[in-house]
Amino acid sequence: MIVERKCMMCGKVVAVDCPDAGFAAWQAGELVQVAMPSLSADDREILISGICGPCFDNMFPDEADDVGTEDDDTDSDG
Repeated sequence: MIVERKCMMCGKVVAVDCPDAGFAAWQAGELVQVAMPSLSADDREILISGICGPCFDNMFPDEADDVGTEDDDTDSDG
């Protein structure tokens, strides 16, 4: 089944192709990642929160981008 959601941040309409049984399981209370493991993280996010992947990434930048920006406590003297 195709489920369309409009991103509440940017207004983009995202169409997600959900397996019927998985969607029903999710609506019945199953965790979305368990009910529909074949969906991407972005597809699951738009279903859960109504926020598309790019907007979610802008709101919560990947902390991995910050690696190496803090002082390193490693002592280079051995």
